[in-house]
Amino acid sequence: MDDLSHKWEPVKKDHMELAGRSFTTKVVSDEVDPMCHPLREMNKIVISPGLLAGTLAPSSGRLSVGAKSPLTGGIKEANAGGLTATRLGNIGIKGIIIEGAPETDKDWYSIMVGKDKCEIIKKNDYAGMGLYKLIQKIWKDYPSKPGIIGAGVAGQRMSKCSGVFGNNIENSDPGRYAGRGGLGAVFGSKRIVAVISDDTGGTRPEAKEKERFNEARKVFVKALSDHAVTGRLKDKNGNPYGGLKNYGTNILQNILNEAGGLPTRNFRSGRFEDAAKISGEAVHELVDKTNEKFGDKAEGKYGHPCHPGCVMACSNVVPYEDTGKLHVSPLEYESAWSLGTNLGIGKLHDVAELNRLCNDIGLDTIEAGNTIAMFMEAGMIPFGDGKKAIRLLKEAYDEKSAMGALVTAGAKTAGETLGVTRIPVVKGQALPAYDPRPIKGIGVTYATTPMGADHTAGYTIAAEILGIKGEVTDPRKLEKAELSQAFQATTAYIDFSGYCLFIAFCILDDDDGFKAMTDTVDAFLGKAIDVTEYGKKVLKMERDFNKKAGFTDKDDRLPEFFRTEKLPPHDVVFDVPDSELDAVYKNI
Repeated sequence: MDDLSHKWEPVKKDHMELAGRSFTTKVVSDEVDPMCHPLREMNKIVISPGLLAGTLAPSSGRLSVGAKSPLTGGIKEANAGGLTATRLGNIGIKGIIIEGAPETDKDWYSIMVGKDKCEIIKKNDYAGMGLYKLIQKIWKDYPSKPGIIGAGVAGQRMSKCSGVFGNNIENSDPGRYAGRGGLGAVFGSKRIVAVISDDTGGTRPEAKEKERFNEARKVFVKALSDHAVTGRLKDKNGNPYGGLKNYGTNILQNILNEAGGLPTRNFRSGRFEDAAKISGEAVHELVDKTNEKFGDKAEGKYGHPCHPGCVMACSNVVPYEDTGKLHVSPLEYESAWSLGTNLGIGKLHDVAELNRLCNDIGLDTIEAGNTIAMFMEAGMIPFGDGKKAIRLLKEAYDEKSAMGALVTAGAKTAGETLGVTRIPVVKGQALPAYDPRPIKGIGVTYATTPMGADHTAGYTIAAEILGIKGEVTDPRKLEKAELSQAFQATTAYIDFSGYCLFIAFCILDDDDGFKAMTDTVDAFLGKAIDVTEYGKKVLKMERDFNKKAGFTDKDDRLPEFFRTEKLPPHDVVFDVPDSELDAVYKNI
């Protein structure tokens, strides 16, 4: 961005088997100084579709965005659905690397990428606009229905709470977020509002072993469709079947509440009395109710895919109850938790409105909700007051508002500024929707992943709560370091493949499904890849980067209140020894 130029480069030999997270990690590790300021010109934005993006492999249209994180100070990969990965896959682009920064802060730019073309275009009229309006304007400017990612007003102001937005399939909502790590701020530091991907003239990527790929793909589609979590909408009798299709990721709201692991009112309890009111089941009922009332004019949906070709379709469109029109899409579990349960807010409309504001402003919902919780913890807003939370978040639209700046600064900065001592962060990043005291494996992941507190980095919930791959009767007795390491390595592989992380519910339960998944990757490359070893190589690059950035084992710790405060209703603390936390990366 220094001189607003671009160049095309052939894929390096040692990058041929990289994609998605493995590509972003490799480039950031090799080309970004670990000690650089993340919001200056030395940092780079790396955008990469997963390996199978654009192919007919099911649920494989995920996108990775990488950089040095302004929030954690370490390496970061954030992952999203939407249209961009598929568009880039169809035009044969392995990655986009954005480096440098304009000499002045006078102008804003978009980057337009198509088949054999790239343009950096001055677009000051795109800046400062709410993202719902921006994505509509871009599709009007580019009628080819491109994928769009970029930074909202929060990222343009380099707020640490900002995520990288992405448009959904219909372009009705900017809610497909690579949310974590403050990467929207890195876009803002380079004066980029949007990266626009047009696959006109492109072709579907082809596997090196086509017949094997197609056979494996069919087996995998069946495995996903037959599984009770990832499966079809209805069973043969017309009853709801697949949990994700019917209730979305927010099916976990009631499950975690029952288990006593649902963080409530800034991690003070493991149960929320109003969980059912903001759950996936509540959204399902609202969609059915408004569809019946408003007919063809209703816009509510469940079983909504987040990217082309997703057979799990866990996304949703939450309607306004009084009109049936789109309120927000999606309302995922993490968002319903962070903007609802963790704030003590039990009104679905208020939670959806907070989510819509985050989508429009360009904020990571997990970080935003935890940041609002700091205001509540400090007594500035009562827990449970949705209207005051909405009013606070709207301050973010005003670039001159000190409250707006603080509520978009992240939980750590806001908590310390407000004198709060119970700040739920690791490496500067706020914890997601699973309390680590009763669910200790996810606590190990929070503590040790190079990404900062991140559930998707090693999603042990599949085993600890849902009993996937064997019954878990007492998760406290498992070897948590081993469990977390296995999930972290497998996740790094999945993030490279382009598959959605939620395939884990199926492949960990179904050996044939697991083999079919790996066969699609191997057939595409024409080479066998070891899942665990591949994942460990990615983790080692990330860990090494963070060490060079100054991180030590002392950064692999949860806040002390998780060890000292017992969590109701089970009255447990996080008691995994430091020695076990330190063991997670000893052989990586």
